[in-house]
Amino acid sequence: NEVLYMARRKCEYVNEDIKLLELDSSIENKLNDSGLKTIGDVWASNRKSLKALGLRDMEIKQIIIKLQLLWLDLNKKIYN
Repeated sequence: NEVLYMARRKCEYVNEDIKLLELDSSIENKLNDSGLKTIGDVWASNRKSLKALGLRDMEIKQIIIKLQLLWLDLNKKIYN
């Protein structure tokens, strides 16, 4: 049951520190300063809330791409 394994693996990521995403340090600093410390914190965010934190479109796109590499996306979306 590879699908079940992948779903479990995705859930493991949400408790990991955002350092795992390997974002640019400026993005990581903005997220940390705003209290977003885990991948789950970022995963639960949406584009509008990230913009409100002062992140630019290119920075948000980088976050989205890094999340997608873990089969996740903003707004708590999961890809199979």
